[in-house]
Amino acid sequence: MPIITSSQVKTEYDVIVVGSGAAGGQTAYTLTMEGAKVLMLEAGRDYDVVKETPMYQTNAQAPLLGASTPDKPFGFHDSTIGGGWQVPNEPYTQVSEDPAKQFEWWRSRMMGGRTNHWARHSLRNGPYDFKAFSRDGLGFDWPMTYDDIAPYYDKVEMLIGVYGENNGLENTPDSSPGVLQPPPIARANEQLAKKHMAPMGIPVIPIHRAVLTQRQDPDVLPKKIHPGNAKAQRILAKSMSERAACFFATPCGRGCSIRATYQSTTVHLPPALATDNLDIVANAMVREVTLNPLGRADGVIYIDKTTGAECRVKARIVVLAASGMETVRIMLNSKSALFPHGIANTSGLVGKYVMDTVGASVGAQIPAMENLPPHNEDGAGGAHSYVPWWLYQEQLAGKLGFARGYHIEFGGGRSMPGMGAGAGLEKFTRGSYGLKLKEDARRYYGSFMYFSGRGEMIPNEQSYCELDPVVKDKWGIPVLRFSWHWSDHELKQAEHMESTFTAVVAAMGGKVLGRNASRKRINATSAIEKGGRVIHEVGGAIMGANPKKSVTNQWCQTWDVPNLYLTDGAPFVGNADKNPTLTIMALAWRASDHMLAEMKKGSF
Repeated sequence: MPIITSSQVKTEYDVIVVGSGAAGGQTAYTLTMEGAKVLMLEAGRDYDVVKETPMYQTNAQAPLLGASTPDKPFGFHDSTIGGGWQVPNEPYTQVSEDPAKQFEWWRSRMMGGRTNHWARHSLRNGPYDFKAFSRDGLGFDWPMTYDDIAPYYDKVEMLIGVYGENNGLENTPDSSPGVLQPPPIARANEQLAKKHMAPMGIPVIPIHRAVLTQRQDPDVLPKKIHPGNAKAQRILAKSMSERAACFFATPCGRGCSIRATYQSTTVHLPPALATDNLDIVANAMVREVTLNPLGRADGVIYIDKTTGAECRVKARIVVLAASGMETVRIMLNSKSALFPHGIANTSGLVGKYVMDTVGASVGAQIPAMENLPPHNEDGAGGAHSYVPWWLYQEQLAGKLGFARGYHIEFGGGRSMPGMGAGAGLEKFTRGSYGLKLKEDARRYYGSFMYFSGRGEMIPNEQSYCELDPVVKDKWGIPVLRFSWHWSDHELKQAEHMESTFTAVVAAMGGKVLGRNASRKRINATSAIEKGGRVIHEVGGAIMGANPKKSVTNQWCQTWDVPNLYLTDGAPFVGNADKNPTLTIMALAWRASDHMLAEMKKGSF
């Protein structure tokens, strides 16, 4: 496996890809499978999923029984190592001291990026999502349609393996026949929720998740994904043969040593490395993109975090896929006489229109779930069902008071308990102990549920990032400073989320718990998650059809520097209620095809 050191880097490559997550992994995969020579630079450490994943350990075998800590915010067994909302030696700052106007920035800093810990929800943007401005006059239209990206959604889904169903619902696109894997059976709490939500007109359907419920077909899928490319077909067939179907053993957030879930480190990078066209340098903190005298990108400068040395590498094309805000930081730090305000920033829009997902949640106790007989409902490490947005027509008619929708994720059940499994039972037991406490624990265990909304944010001018004029990181690189703003549309959407969840809990005969339970009325400011907490930030270098009003074109190619591409979430024009990762990969594949065509023509 050519994970190399800085001293082993070649003189020049066809393409430099900055980042190794969903965007970087997909970009490198597509390019190397077609013969391009690629150097990948990852700011975090190397990470071997197969060797390092704690597949079978229980929380009792972990420090603090697996509880969350500042350096492991999702618990000890979570796969993220060295990352989080606060990363040592890598600060970021805020424009405002008001917490409501601040943004919290998650960074992974490890090989594979966020693909190691994400929920693996793989939802397609729909036709409305690509033409939001045309539909309601807010935000922007994407410079493409759903039909332009649909074939790439199919290819990504076949490559990574996505379970789900086609339900033919409004603006919830179906996949092509034969693309999706069968979904796992809905858990007991999901079936109960569906029973009570149906009379309310709320659909509950199988969610699309990037987890294999059956082995991939290595004889059929590679031919569909890489028609006419025998080498790519052979390499991909071998990689697919080495992936196993999920056997419901381990939470997906730990990583997956059997490669049943999608992670860049298990799906994109192994076949890309097998082409012998990919070199990877870990612990490479990219500072800036460099230019030649003609104003074209000719490489990057990075800091080798293991030695502290400044390194320069060259390529015909530079791809920033470092995650949206990190890509923006690199661009703003890439200053020159031609681009005094940052590379490819003649529009002045680099860092503008940053978006996250709108989030609100409710916890509940459901008496109907008490004293369930023991049963195996571990499932595929996450949700089996969800609720897509169902009120498009009411919203279009102006009946809701906010312009964009949300989907609902929910869960609960009797999976492996954590450290706090018995905490809070005194509210129901009035302080039982001894044998009675054990009986109460068995009674209530599995009767708790959560409901979370994940909604669309409309881009606004008050949500942005810029370089802090004073603060720098450990390597002397200026850091980002954030400004954040939720509009009334997002606040009212969060109100609607909490109101809906409360009604569903009531229909199920349950009780709302926590801070939501004591409210006399819904308070949107306290209901809505803080900006950045959902970890779906996109934007900062939006695409468009007009160079004066956007940073890239529809191919994720910067207008000002045609051989500089951005294939992560930075070019997103909007942030639909669908999780962004699948769209990031589809756009990255499409952009990579464009790069390959341009190189073949001799443009770069």
